[in-house]
Amino acid sequence: MSSIHSTAIVDPEARLHPSVEVGPYSIIGAHVSLGEGTRVGPHCVIDGHTTIGRNNRFYPFCSIGSDPQDKKYAGEPTRLEIGDGNTFRESCTVSTGTTQDEGVTRIGDDNWLMAYVHIAHDCRIGSHTIMANVTTLAGHVQVGDWAIIGGLTGIHQFSRVGAHAMAGFASRIAQDVPPFVMVAGNPCEAHGFNQEGLKRRGFSAERIGVVKQMYRALYRKSLTLDAAKAEIEALLGTVPEADGEVRQMLDFLAHAPRGIVR
Repeated sequence: MSSIHSTAIVDPEARLHPSVEVGPYSIIGAHVSLGEGTRVGPHCVIDGHTTIGRNNRFYPFCSIGSDPQDKKYAGEPTRLEIGDGNTFRESCTVSTGTTQDEGVTRIGDDNWLMAYVHIAHDCRIGSHTIMANVTTLAGHVQVGDWAIIGGLTGIHQFSRVGAHAMAGFASRIAQDVPPFVMVAGNPCEAHGFNQEGLKRRGFSAERIGVVKQMYRALYRKSLTLDAAKAEIEALLGTVPEADGEVRQMLDFLAHAPRGIVR
Protein backbone atom coordinates (compact mmCIF):
# COMPACT_ATOMS: atom_id res chain seq x y z
CA MET A 1 0.00 0.00 0.00
CA SER A 2 1.20 3.54 -0.79
CA SER A 3 2.86 5.45 2.06
CA ILE A 4 0.64 8.50 2.43
CA HIS A 5 1.10 10.90 5.32
CA SER A 6 -1.99 11.39 7.46
CA THR A 7 -2.13 15.10 6.58
CA ALA A 8 -1.96 14.56 2.82
CA ILE A 9 -5.11 14.77 0.71
CA VAL A 10 -5.31 12.18 -2.06
CA ASP A 11 -8.43 12.01 -4.20
CA PRO A 12 -9.87 8.47 -4.16
CA GLU A 13 -9.91 8.49 -7.97
CA ALA A 14 -6.15 9.10 -8.21
CA ARG A 15 -4.04 6.11 -9.27
CA LEU A 16 -0.96 5.54 -7.12
CA HIS A 17 1.40 2.57 -7.38
CA PRO A 18 1.68 0.80 -4.01
CA SER A 19 5.28 1.98 -3.63
CA VAL A 20 4.46 5.70 -3.99
CA GLU A 21 5.23 8.02 -1.05
CA VAL A 22 3.26 11.22 -0.40
CA GLY A 23 4.55 13.63 2.22
CA PRO A 24 2.79 15.89 4.74
CA TYR A 25 0.21 18.39 3.50
CA SER A 26 0.54 17.40 -0.15
CA ILE A 27 -2.51 17.22 -2.43
CA ILE A 28 -3.04 14.72 -5.25
CA GLY A 29 -5.92 15.34 -7.67
CA ALA A 30 -8.47 12.94 -9.12
CA HIS A 31 -6.93 12.59 -12.59
CA VAL A 32 -3.36 11.98 -11.45
CA SER A 33 -1.40 8.75 -12.00
CA LEU A 34 1.87 8.20 -10.08
CA GLY A 35 4.19 5.38 -11.09
CA GLU A 36 6.31 2.96 -9.11
CA GLY A 37 8.84 4.42 -6.70
CA THR A 38 7.76 8.04 -7.12
CA ARG A 39 8.14 10.21 -4.02
CA VAL A 40 6.17 13.39 -3.41
CA GLY A 41 7.60 15.61 -0.69
CA PRO A 42 5.76 17.90 1.73
CA HIS A 43 3.46 20.69 0.57
CA CYS A 44 3.30 19.63 -3.09
CA VAL A 45 0.24 19.91 -5.31
CA ILE A 46 -0.12 17.49 -8.24
CA ASP A 47 -3.32 18.06 -10.17
CA GLY A 48 -4.85 18.08 -13.65
CA HIS A 49 -4.86 15.20 -16.11
CA THR A 50 -1.31 14.26 -15.15
CA THR A 51 0.52 10.99 -15.77
CA ILE A 52 3.86 10.53 -13.98
CA GLY A 53 6.13 7.52 -14.48
CA ARG A 54 8.52 5.64 -12.22
CA ASN A 55 11.07 6.88 -9.69
CA ASN A 56 10.37 10.59 -9.90
CA ARG A 57 11.13 12.87 -6.94
CA PHE A 58 9.21 16.03 -6.09
CA TYR A 59 10.68 18.30 -3.42
CA PRO A 60 8.58 20.65 -1.26
CA PHE A 61 6.21 23.23 -2.74
CA CYS A 62 6.14 21.91 -6.30
CA SER A 63 3.00 22.68 -8.31
CA ILE A 64 2.63 20.06 -11.04
CA GLY A 65 -0.21 19.78 -13.57
CA SER A 66 -1.69 23.19 -12.83
CA ASP A 67 -3.85 25.06 -15.35
CA PRO A 68 -1.91 26.84 -18.12
CA GLN A 69 -1.05 30.49 -17.51
CA ASP A 70 -2.82 31.34 -20.76
CA LYS A 71 -5.86 33.62 -20.86
CA LYS A 72 -7.29 31.56 -23.72
CA TYR A 73 -7.48 28.47 -21.53
CA ALA A 74 -11.13 27.66 -20.80
CA GLY A 75 -10.89 24.60 -18.60
CA GLU A 76 -10.33 21.98 -21.32
CA PRO A 77 -9.03 18.59 -20.05
CA THR A 78 -5.52 19.04 -21.40
CA ARG A 79 -2.68 16.87 -20.13
CA LEU A 80 0.78 16.64 -18.62
CA GLU A 81 2.97 13.58 -19.22
CA ILE A 82 6.17 13.01 -17.24
CA GLY A 83 8.49 10.04 -17.79
CA ASP A 84 10.82 8.22 -15.38
CA GLY A 85 13.62 9.23 -13.04
CA ASN A 86 13.10 12.97 -13.02
CA THR A 87 13.97 15.27 -10.11
CA PHE A 88 11.93 18.40 -9.42
CA ARG A 89 13.54 20.53 -6.73
CA GLU A 90 11.75 23.03 -4.51
CA SER A 91 8.93 25.16 -5.95
CA CYS A 92 9.04 23.89 -9.53
CA THR A 93 5.90 24.63 -11.56
CA VAL A 94 4.71 22.67 -14.60
CA SER A 95 1.48 23.36 -16.49
CA THR A 96 -0.71 21.15 -18.64
CA GLY A 97 -1.13 21.85 -22.37
CA THR A 98 -3.61 23.94 -24.32
CA THR A 99 -5.92 23.29 -27.24
CA GLN A 100 -3.90 25.80 -29.27
CA ASP A 101 -1.27 23.06 -29.53
CA GLU A 102 -1.47 19.26 -29.08
CA GLY A 103 -3.05 19.72 -25.65
CA VAL A 104 -0.17 18.12 -23.77
CA THR A 105 3.03 19.17 -22.00
CA ARG A 106 5.68 16.42 -22.14
CA ILE A 107 8.80 15.79 -20.05
CA GLY A 108 11.01 12.78 -20.78
CA ASP A 109 13.32 10.80 -18.48
CA ASP A 110 16.19 11.56 -16.10
CA ASN A 111 15.82 15.33 -16.12
CA TRP A 112 17.20 17.44 -13.26
CA LEU A 113 15.13 20.56 -12.59
CA MET A 114 16.50 22.80 -9.86
CA ALA A 115 14.51 25.12 -7.60
CA TYR A 116 11.90 27.48 -9.08
CA VAL A 117 12.09 26.08 -12.62
CA HIS A 118 8.92 26.89 -14.58
CA ILE A 119 7.78 24.80 -17.55
CA ALA A 120 4.77 26.36 -19.23
CA HIS A 121 1.98 24.86 -21.32
CA ASP A 122 2.73 22.69 -24.36
CA CYS A 123 6.48 22.48 -23.74
CA ARG A 124 8.41 19.43 -24.95
CA ILE A 125 11.38 18.45 -22.79
CA GLY A 126 13.59 15.56 -23.85
CA SER A 127 15.68 13.40 -21.51
CA HIS A 128 18.84 13.93 -19.44
CA THR A 129 18.50 17.71 -19.38
CA ILE A 130 19.62 20.01 -16.56
CA MET A 131 17.82 23.27 -15.80
CA ALA A 132 19.42 25.39 -13.09
CA ASN A 133 17.55 27.54 -10.59
CA VAL A 134 14.83 29.87 -11.92
CA THR A 135 15.03 28.67 -15.50
CA THR A 136 11.77 29.85 -17.08
CA LEU A 137 10.25 28.31 -20.19
CA ALA A 138 7.35 30.08 -21.88
CA GLY A 139 4.67 28.17 -23.76
CA HIS A 140 5.44 25.78 -26.64
CA VAL A 141 9.20 25.68 -25.94
CA GLN A 142 11.16 22.58 -26.96
CA VAL A 143 14.36 21.42 -25.25
CA GLY A 144 16.35 18.50 -26.69
CA ASP A 145 18.12 15.63 -24.93
CA TRP A 146 21.19 16.44 -22.80
CA ALA A 147 20.69 20.21 -23.03
CA ILE A 148 21.87 22.31 -20.07
CA ILE A 149 20.19 25.61 -19.22
CA GLY A 150 21.90 28.03 -16.82
CA GLY A 151 20.12 29.66 -13.90
CA LEU A 152 17.89 32.71 -14.35
CA THR A 153 17.57 31.98 -18.07
CA GLY A 154 14.34 32.85 -19.85
CA ILE A 155 13.23 31.12 -23.07
CA HIS A 156 10.71 32.88 -25.33
CA GLN A 157 7.58 31.03 -26.44
CA PHE A 158 7.96 28.69 -29.46
CA SER A 159 11.76 28.77 -29.21
CA ARG A 160 13.78 25.55 -29.38
CA VAL A 161 17.00 24.44 -27.71
CA GLY A 162 18.68 21.58 -29.55
CA ALA A 163 20.17 18.40 -28.14
CA HIS A 164 23.52 18.77 -26.32
CA ALA A 165 23.22 22.58 -26.43
CA MET A 166 24.16 24.70 -23.43
CA ALA A 167 22.94 28.12 -22.28
CA GLY A 168 24.91 30.20 -19.81
CA PHE A 169 23.68 31.98 -16.69
CA ALA A 170 20.96 34.62 -17.13
CA SER A 171 20.61 34.19 -20.88
CA ARG A 172 17.66 35.55 -22.86
CA ILE A 173 16.79 33.01 -25.55
CA ALA A 174 14.39 34.39 -28.15
CA GLN A 175 15.50 32.33 -31.18
CA ASP A 176 16.41 28.70 -31.73
CA VAL A 177 19.66 27.32 -30.31
CA PRO A 178 21.02 24.63 -32.67
CA PRO A 179 22.18 21.27 -31.32
CA PHE A 180 25.64 21.19 -29.71
CA VAL A 181 25.96 25.01 -29.57
CA MET A 182 26.82 27.00 -26.43
CA VAL A 183 25.10 30.37 -26.01
CA ALA A 184 25.00 33.09 -23.39
CA GLY A 185 24.03 36.70 -22.84
CA ASN A 186 21.23 39.21 -23.21
CA PRO A 187 20.84 39.36 -26.15
CA CYS A 188 21.94 35.75 -26.54
CA GLU A 189 24.96 34.95 -28.73
CA ALA A 190 26.84 31.78 -29.70
CA HIS A 191 30.09 31.08 -27.87
CA GLY A 192 31.44 27.83 -29.30
CA PHE A 193 30.13 24.28 -29.18
CA ASN A 194 29.74 21.90 -26.26
CA GLN A 195 32.96 19.96 -26.81
CA GLU A 196 33.51 18.97 -23.18
CA GLY A 197 29.93 17.73 -22.82
CA LEU A 198 30.28 15.56 -25.92
CA LYS A 199 33.53 14.07 -24.58
CA ARG A 200 31.82 13.19 -21.32
CA ARG A 201 29.04 11.44 -23.22
CA GLY A 202 31.49 9.24 -25.12
CA PHE A 203 31.61 10.99 -28.50
CA SER A 204 34.70 9.97 -30.45
CA ALA A 205 37.22 12.55 -31.63
CA GLU A 206 35.99 11.99 -35.18
CA ARG A 207 32.36 12.73 -34.30
CA ILE A 208 33.39 15.81 -32.32
CA GLY A 209 35.43 16.95 -35.32
CA VAL A 210 32.33 16.85 -37.53
CA VAL A 211 30.35 18.82 -34.94
CA LYS A 212 33.14 21.40 -34.96
CA GLN A 213 32.89 21.68 -38.75
CA MET A 214 29.13 22.21 -38.50
CA TYR A 215 29.66 24.94 -35.92
CA ARG A 216 32.24 26.65 -38.13
CA ALA A 217 29.85 26.57 -41.09
CA LEU A 218 27.11 28.20 -39.02
CA TYR A 219 29.15 30.74 -37.07
CA ARG A 220 32.71 31.24 -38.34
CA LYS A 221 32.54 31.50 -42.14
CA SER A 222 30.12 34.40 -42.59
CA LEU A 223 27.83 32.18 -44.66
CA THR A 224 24.13 32.67 -45.18
CA LEU A 225 22.02 30.08 -43.37
CA ASP A 226 21.21 28.36 -46.67
CA ALA A 227 24.87 28.20 -47.62
CA ALA A 228 25.77 26.86 -44.17
CA LYS A 229 23.11 24.15 -44.47
CA ALA A 230 24.53 23.12 -47.86
CA GLU A 231 28.03 22.87 -46.38
CA ILE A 232 26.72 20.83 -43.46
CA GLU A 233 24.83 18.49 -45.79
CA ALA A 234 28.07 17.91 -47.71
CA LEU A 235 29.53 16.38 -44.52
CA LEU A 236 27.23 13.36 -44.83
CA GLY A 237 29.34 10.27 -45.49
CA THR A 238 32.68 11.92 -44.73
CA VAL A 239 32.68 10.37 -41.25
CA PRO A 240 29.91 7.75 -41.36
CA GLU A 241 29.71 7.41 -37.58
CA ALA A 242 28.82 11.10 -37.35
CA ASP A 243 26.02 11.03 -39.93
CA GLY A 244 23.46 10.93 -37.13
CA GLU A 245 24.72 14.25 -35.77
CA VAL A 246 24.72 15.80 -39.25
CA ARG A 247 21.14 14.71 -39.92
CA GLN A 248 20.12 15.94 -36.46
CA MET A 249 21.51 19.38 -37.26
CA LEU A 250 19.93 19.49 -40.73
CA ASP A 251 16.54 18.49 -39.39
CA PHE A 252 16.73 21.15 -36.69
CA LEU A 253 17.71 23.89 -39.17
CA ALA A 254 14.93 22.86 -41.54
CA HIS A 255 12.36 23.76 -38.88
CA ALA A 256 13.66 27.09 -37.57
CA PRO A 257 11.13 29.75 -38.60
CA ARG A 258 12.28 32.05 -35.78
CA GLY A 259 15.87 31.91 -37.01
CA ILE A 260 18.82 30.77 -34.91
CA VAL A 261 20.81 32.53 -32.21
CA ARG A 262 23.76 34.26 -33.88
